[in-house]
Amino acid sequence: MTGETIHVILADDHEILREGLCALLMHEPEIKVVAEVSNGREAVTMALRLEPDVIIMDIGMPDLNGIDATRKIVSSPCKSKVLCLSMHGEGAMVHAMLEAGASGFLLKTSAGKELVEAVRVVAAGQTYLSPSITRIATSESLWLASRAVVISSPEF
Repeated sequence: MTGETIHVILADDHEILREGLCALLMHEPEIKVVAEVSNGREAVTMALRLEPDVIIMDIGMPDLNGIDATRKIVSSPCKSKVLCLSMHGEGAMVHAMLEAGASGFLLKTSAGKELVEAVRVVAAGQTYLSPSITRIATSESLWLASRAVVISSPEF
């Protein structure tokens, strides 16, 4: 994506958050917010209509949640990448969003510069997980592995 404008849709049900994200991203000359939506259904509609490079998607939205909206967008002909921006950092939510096809996951407690970096990484076709998400995923995986039960096949 070198030298090209990264087109972004903001999908979050909180208007003040969308306005803040817009204000943050407008200072990045290579990033342009092309639409703001307040629910998952609108996110799918606008993604199919505008085909942005990146959709910054919340999980908890009315009408259609971010996980289901991501699944619909990723399974469509649209080539947009989804970057989840959520307050939900639990392993189950992260796993569900990534399983739905998100290319990145960032917590709403992250710094603005991290969001900008995540948008660039995801637009370039790579995966972005914030360090806090990576720590959560790693610790939960280790916990699950420590609880694993080995079942051997019966001897005949």
